[in-house]
Amino acid sequence: MKKNITRETNQQSAAGDQLLTSPVRFEFESATAKAVGVAGTFNEWDPSVAGMHPDGEGRWVRELILPPGTYEYRFVVDGEWADDPRAIESTENPFGGRNAVLKVAAPTCDR
Repeated sequence: MKKNITRETNQQSAAGDQLLTSPVRFEFESATAKAVGVAGTFNEWDPSVAGMHPDGEGRWVRELILPPGTYEYRFVVDGEWADDPRAIESTENPFGGRNAVLKVAAPTCDR
C-alpha cells in the first residue's frame, strides 16, 4: 500500500464549508487476478464501491479521496478477502484475519 498525499486538496462541501481531504493511492499486485477491489471503514466494507484498475504487469491501482482519520481496509481479489502485504500497520478482525490500518493526515497548506 502506498499513500500519495498532495499538499493542498480542499473541497467544498454541500453546505459551503471547507472539508480537508487527501488523495490516497492503493496498490495491489497479482498477475492472475481478474478483479480487485478495496473495502474498508471508508466505504462500509463494500469492494464494489472502490473497484481497482489494472495498471500493467499485474499491478492494480485505485485512488480515493479521504478526509483525515484512521481507517481499516482489506483487498478483495476475485471475490476472496486478501491482506495488504505492504501494510505497515494492521489489526486483527473478528473473522480471523487482519485488517490493514491506514492513517490519513490532514494536508498542509504552503502559502
